[in-house]
Amino acid sequence: MSEAGRPPLPPEDLMGALSTGDLVPEPLASDVPLPPPQPEARYEARPKGRWAEDGEGELLEVSVGPHHPSTHGVFRMDVVLEGERVVRLKPVCGYLHRNHEKIGEGTSYLGSIPYTDRLDYFCSLTNNWAYVLTVEKLAGLQVPERAEYIRVLTAELTRVLNHLCLVGFLVHDMGAMGTPLMYAFREREKLLDLFEALTGSRMMCNYFRFGGCRCDLPPGWLEGVQRFVDEFPRFLDEYERLLNENEILLVRSQGIGVLTPELAINAGVTGPMLRASGVNYDVRKVDRYGVYGRFAFRVPLGEHGDTFDRYMIRLLEMRESHRILGQALRELPAGPILDPKAKLRGFRPRAGEAYGRIEAPKGELGFYLISDGKPNPYRYRVRPPSFVNLTILEDLCLGHTLADAVVILGSVDIVMGEVDR
Repeated sequence: MSEAGRPPLPPEDLMGALSTGDLVPEPLASDVPLPPPQPEARYEARPKGRWAEDGEGELLEVSVGPHHPSTHGVFRMDVVLEGERVVRLKPVCGYLHRNHEKIGEGTSYLGSIPYTDRLDYFCSLTNNWAYVLTVEKLAGLQVPERAEYIRVLTAELTRVLNHLCLVGFLVHDMGAMGTPLMYAFREREKLLDLFEALTGSRMMCNYFRFGGCRCDLPPGWLEGVQRFVDEFPRFLDEYERLLNENEILLVRSQGIGVLTPELAINAGVTGPMLRASGVNYDVRKVDRYGVYGRFAFRVPLGEHGDTFDRYMIRLLEMRESHRILGQALRELPAGPILDPKAKLRGFRPRAGEAYGRIEAPKGELGFYLISDGKPNPYRYRVRPPSFVNLTILEDLCLGHTLADAVVILGSVDIVMGEVDR
């Protein structure tokens, strides 16, 4: 462009000094209208409902997590809001993926036991049980009676520990900063002391073996369990008085995140989530694995399927676990704790396949194994309750506020180690 054809330089106080080689772009003609903004394609098929009708308001997408206290670990909720109301919510997983199943296919059967306790790291002993139960089906091993009773003791102590933490974290999500969670953790410490005395570890317990248990009970362990059983009802009564009539807890949980029985069954939801919706299903009653068929205990059921029912089911299940613990302590037999036919070194089960499941604290925990006669499984798959129960999170949160979504997520009770397995 010739010097005569260049547009004049703008004032320095507006645009700054321009070098002689810079060109100032010509402004758009005022008679050329700008194209109207187009909506993003991902919002064109919004879910229909009272909070998703066109014209109700502007939408806002919020990423809750992955590093957020309300998401209970490295988990993210991609939430679309209309005002404060949730119109769409997508769980985003995978931040803690450890390739557990593929590692299991390259590890010996015995070597996989320490990996199972890192699935649900709050409930390592029940993870051990579900895995060894599957291998025992595959290999045709029998478990001595004393070992079966010890497994029940450790599983019900684990259930109490899990539900204590769930209630503490749930009320913490509602804004109760401190007291309810610390009360729950005070009792949890007593249980961790028992696990440490039995297994040598407080959280990542590696105790079960194919055909029984690794070792017998240490001196004084049963007395410690009995002491906990004697003291626990008094704590639970006090805990319920503290929480059950709290008006904040009632307002934040009653009628919030209702899960219908039809949706729960169709989505494969299990555990306290399913029973809070009124569905009578407990693997301890259905399969009667171990020696659960010998114990008298009830299966608590909810009526409304909301967050409050899910909270109450955990409290009631702790009382039933207390009943089972009392019976197991009274009836614990003497005898061996390992099947003499179980070969832990060079273990090679016969070719075949097996699926074993238990009623873990969060729901049905299952393992599926295929053996080709080698020291490691040909196929190794896990059915984790946290992952399956999480699939209906959006259905529970639609129409509620973002603050309600935090509480609803807390009531599902997830641990990311088995979500991302």
